[in-house]
Amino acid sequence: MIKFLFLALFVASVNQFHCTANESSNSSQYWVFLGTYTSDDGSRGIYRSSFDAETGQLSAPELAMELESPSFFHIAPDGKSLYAVSENNQEGGVYSFRLDPATGTLSEKVSLTSGAATACHISTDNKNQFAVVSNYFGGSYAFYKLQPNGSLDSRIAHYPIPVIKIDGVDRAARGHCGFFDATGTFAFTCDAGQDKVHIYKVDREKGTVTQNDPPFLAMPALSAPRHIHIAPDNKVAFVNGERDMTVNLVKLDVAANRFEVLQSLSTLRESEKVEPGYSTAECRIHPNGQFVYVSNRGHNTIAAFKYDAASMKLSPAGHITGDINIPRNFNITPCGKWMLIASQDGGKVGVYRIDEATGLAKETVNSIKIDRCICVKFLPKP
Repeated sequence: MIKFLFLALFVASVNQFHCTANESSNSSQYWVFLGTYTSDDGSRGIYRSSFDAETGQLSAPELAMELESPSFFHIAPDGKSLYAVSENNQEGGVYSFRLDPATGTLSEKVSLTSGAATACHISTDNKNQFAVVSNYFGGSYAFYKLQPNGSLDSRIAHYPIPVIKIDGVDRAARGHCGFFDATGTFAFTCDAGQDKVHIYKVDREKGTVTQNDPPFLAMPALSAPRHIHIAPDNKVAFVNGERDMTVNLVKLDVAANRFEVLQSLSTLRESEKVEPGYSTAECRIHPNGQFVYVSNRGHNTIAAFKYDAASMKLSPAGHITGDINIPRNFNITPCGKWMLIASQDGGKVGVYRIDEATGLAKETVNSIKIDRCICVKFLPKP
């Protein structure tokens, strides 16, 4: 009996966050695509590295596609297309590329425009039929139809958000993020200027996207909702407040078309207050659904939270620290073992190993140098 118990514990320890070729990712080897801000003497577009999820080794980046400031991009569910925005102060560029999962090569560029200034985010629905783009200084959201082969077809809707008065002050919209829910029925878009999550309704048969009724979910005042991550069960979403350094738990009742904020927690430690230069950037859910993370710029940490799906409640789990300088984007391997943190002003991407019990992560010796990196995406190698 003692021998059996020891063997069981040994096997459990070996299999903790063990990335193998037989898991849902189908691979322990990944391409890592990295988006950057273009600089005169530094980065020039989208870069590609290789990542070994068994060892945590990340290879030196190679330029995969030259493009002006691809601050965010999205990989299609089938892994065969990549969609990117070019963030500048003019009418933003929106691009689709053919992606070869075997070689990581990008080709066959199709370009459209975003309809307004500073396109900063793009994503597609699970069936890869529609895409949504957020325009920051343009204060709007644009929707696109995709061709069966994954390339951009046409812009089918553009929704500018009018300037409104809040407490007597004109507040322009600041579109920063948009995602479709798991059913593909709704698109939720974060507005950091007017403290709203705008909601749009998708009609697949007609191929249209229209404003929902209700048209938005009001978020806490002066929170500046920046990024939303919808849980795989489609029952909740997590929205980080850029200005007030919070993570907000939102209940999604898609069937009833009803949405509400359940909880708001600080991403700082209990004794800390928001300081000048502090802001949150992105939020992510661990693949096991038990942890939620938010990147803290200025504070230079990743805040971790424990999520209890049964009670629909978040609780603080601590902070991930290390050689981090303005962490905008970060990502987690599908097996949940590793976190890659991009330091926008630190010129690097660091590899962190996640502890299954606590959800926290420790910095490893593995890292790569890359200038002004702000987006990290994984693609399993075939």
